[in-house]
Amino acid sequence: MFQTQMMAAREGIITPQIKRVAEKEGINAESLRQRVADGRVVIPANRNHLGLDPEGVGEGLRTKINVNLGISRDCADFDYELQKVAKAVELKAESIMDLSSYGKTQAFRRQLLEQSPMMIGTVPIYDAVGMLERDLSELTVADFLEVIRTHAEDGVDFMTIHAGITRSIVADLKRVGRVTHIVSRGGSLICAWMEMTGCENPFYEHFEEILKICAEYDVTLSLGDACRPGSIADATDSIQIKEMMILGELTLKAWEAGVQVMIEGPGHMALNEIAANVLLEKKLCHGAPFYVLGPLVTDVAPGYDHITSAIGGAVAAMAGADFLCYVTPAEHLRLPNLEDMVEGIIAAKIAAHAGDIAKGIAGAKDWDLNMSRARAALDWEAMFRLALDPEKPRRYRRESQPLESDTCTMCGKMCAVKNMNRILQGETVTIR
Repeated sequence: MFQTQMMAAREGIITPQIKRVAEKEGINAESLRQRVADGRVVIPANRNHLGLDPEGVGEGLRTKINVNLGISRDCADFDYELQKVAKAVELKAESIMDLSSYGKTQAFRRQLLEQSPMMIGTVPIYDAVGMLERDLSELTVADFLEVIRTHAEDGVDFMTIHAGITRSIVADLKRVGRVTHIVSRGGSLICAWMEMTGCENPFYEHFEEILKICAEYDVTLSLGDACRPGSIADATDSIQIKEMMILGELTLKAWEAGVQVMIEGPGHMALNEIAANVLLEKKLCHGAPFYVLGPLVTDVAPGYDHITSAIGGAVAAMAGADFLCYVTPAEHLRLPNLEDMVEGIIAAKIAAHAGDIAKGIAGAKDWDLNMSRARAALDWEAMFRLALDPEKPRRYRRESQPLESDTCTMCGKMCAVKNMNRILQGETVTIR
């Protein structure tokens, strides 16, 4: 029996997961198999995640979105986070990352995996201190590997591993200087561990052992961008690019082991730099799928960063990014609540769909054409059914009822659509 989706694809096998993704995307299964074999598409599907409805991420597929949630020391309401899970499923996000860093993380993770048909990702280093009940400086290489294995055994489909930040890069960071230094939580923990112990990054130095675990359970590696820019002033600097080059080398090692890989990217970045960064990732990382946080295109909009992120995400998706990590209005401010999460999901889905239209993904424009036809026919129910979020437009309509039932309270009898329908049918238009 094959171990990973990539190994099977290389043997010419169309797995049930490949078949399912091809059906969802409306593409040829053999074409998809070849892309998985080449590493241009990943299908994160841990063999222990039994309720998974798989998704593909990568070349020629719809841009997917990820939702971050999880418990922290300050906000440890287990049940509330599971409410967020239910809402993310309802809103048809494709992925959830459990970023839990405190308390009964394994119990939450296992319930998440049981409850969610979506692919599930984690960042094992977040869990290391809590799971092992030791301080960061006391953790060993064996400890880190134990946490990774535990997450794999539980059924996690992909893991963020910050393997690209090395002692050499940290030395460069100190010498060059940055406005916001390292803003990746996992990256900062690895940097701190290296500085306190004097050792090399354990995820880099023991990468082959991590690959063995990933191959055993078919865990996709999401190679984390520890040095992603946390401000537009730091974007596309030498530190970011050096790490990406290392991630490209690690991608080839993972592929040799039959392990699927995607690459994580910025971060904060000026609008005019985004397309170049997508091109760099595809070149330096050999066409591996690109997973971006935002990018946030300005630093001055706390409370509205779901908007700054959606702007950057649409540009990134248009340029070839494959996977968008949502950003909520609470970014930089607090753990998101349920309302924040919903706004973040909708903003990310708008960005992903806009990118898909621009890069010509099959069927992307059909959704918009059907909405336009419903609008032209003043078919309100069809408009609501086709809406990305049906609940909000229904509520707006309900809260502001027009005198003319087929119009809205903005235009009433002056409704351009209604009047054009009438005049083109040879009818008289009356405004008074």
